[in-house]
This record gives sequence, C-alpha cells and structure tokens, in this order.
Amino acid sequence: MGLSGVGTALVTPFREDFSIDVDALERLVESNILAGVNFFCVLGTTAETPTLTDAEQRLVRDTVVRVNGGRLPLLLGFGGNDTAGMLKRMQADAFEGMDALLIVTPYYNKPSQEGLYRHYRVLAEASPLPIVLYNVPSRTGVNLTAETTLRIARDCPRVIGIKEASGNVEQIERILQGRPDGFKVLSGDDKLTLPLMERGADGVVSVVSNLMPAEVSGMCRAIRRGETEKAAAMAARLEPVCDMLFAEGSPAGVKAALSLAGRMQNVLRLPLVTVSEELTERLSATLRQGTTMSGGTD
Repeated sequence: MGLSGVGTALVTPFREDFSIDVDALERLVESNILAGVNFFCVLGTTAETPTLTDAEQRLVRDTVVRVNGGRLPLLLGFGGNDTAGMLKRMQADAFEGMDALLIVTPYYNKPSQEGLYRHYRVLAEASPLPIVLYNVPSRTGVNLTAETTLRIARDCPRVIGIKEASGNVEQIERILQGRPDGFKVLSGDDKLTLPLMERGADGVVSVVSNLMPAEVSGMCRAIRRGETEKAAAMAARLEPVCDMLFAEGSPAGVKAALSLAGRMQNVLRLPLVTVSEELTERLSATLRQGTTMSGGTD
C-alpha cells in the first residue's frame, strides 16, 4: 500500500452557518492530487472530527472517495477510548473506498502499555482493513513507547505502520531501527519531516500540505532522492509558515491561511476558535509575499 511520502490530513471546510462546504472540500482534494501528494488522511484530528455528526462524517467520507476516484490511498481516522465500542463500530462499517484505518491511542483513560497492546491487538484481529497506529501524547495523555509499538508490529500483521507525533526523535529512531520489514513510520509533525525522513521514516501526515501541497511534496521527494541540500533549503522555506500555522493551534492556523488564500471560509466549530488578528495579519503578509504560492513540485 502506498502510504509513503506526503499524506494530507484534510481539514473540514465549513460555511458561515457551520454546515459542511462540500464544494470547498472537493476543490481541496483535487488541488492536492494535482500538486503531487501521495495519500489522504480523512477524518483525523485536523478535520475537527469530534464536532461532526455521524451523518456529516459520512458526507465527508463519501465526498473524498468520490473526488479521489481511486487515485490515491485513503487513510481513515477511526479513534476511540472504548475498545468494545470500537469493535461494534468496526463490525457495522464497510469502510467503502478506504484503504486503511488510522487508530489513535485511547485518550483520557491513560491505559498502561499492556492495555495499549491489548487494545490494538483486539482491534487488529477484527479489522477488515490494515491499521496504522497513531501516537500523539500531547493530545491523548499517554505515550505509546517504542517497545510497545514494536511488540504490536511484530505480533499483529494487520498493523502496517505508525503515525508518530510524540516529538521524541530518539523514540522514533528506536522504532525505525527495530521495525519489521514493510512497517511504515510516518511523521505526525510537519517540522520533523526532514530529520525523520533522513533517518529512514517513510513520509509525513501533513497539516501544512492543505495549504502548500506542492512544496511539501517537493521537499519529501528531494529527501527520498538524497538531495540533501535542496531538501534542507525547502524545509527552511517551509519552517516559518509552519510555525505560524501551529502558533495558535491546529487546524485554526491552516484554516485561517486557506481562507486568506480564497480557498474556504475561516470557520471552526467550538470549542475551537479562529486565530488572533495579529496572527491573521502575519499570515496575510506571508501570502502577499508569495511564500505560499505553489511552484514546481520538484
């Protein structure tokens, strides 16, 4: 499965009345495909998924599947902190058009490493699709250690990779060094894409690529071709934009930038709110300077 390179963690565009802007979502998917991204993450954290009803989640899924038309792999966010409840949802869903499930570590419960292992093992044994682990302790309150990750990778053939957003480069290096053949390691942090891919990671699940798909894709291709200086220069150009997009939380930053670029309205659902006026002005100045205008993809 082609879960390598750049996977855009799609935002959910809203209209002023908070309904889903299907037209903007269609444009976002198509523009990312044309810009060279390699796969999509659908209904992840960046999509404000906890604020979407079941019907709205289905609308987002169906829209992405339709526009994608089988061109790129689709990774579906499928989180929860109740293992039995997730099993019921899994058994009731045919996951039409999806290629793998991105399953975040259970949040709030703060399970032990043994609990995390058993959670993923139970789900892997029941899942109709391959599973990608998602470790993001800053949001969930628990860290999936390298040792537990590798134990799951060895014991659960249906688990094919991990989106690692711990920010712990040493931990991720241990996973890279000990992973079984074919186990994908994806950066869950845009700013760590370069150092992690230089160490052997397979790509990134990116927020920034919603706004700058050609630039993020071009950087990843340069890394994979061994063009170190070129990749470093591209990463340096992306870094200040990345800093701004995450300065007041995600997806608030990237939605503000997409709105300034005329691609969707700057609307989030509570408890998320739009970024400050000061940050909006900084983003606007960056856009006016042409920093976020897609050029070539190489």
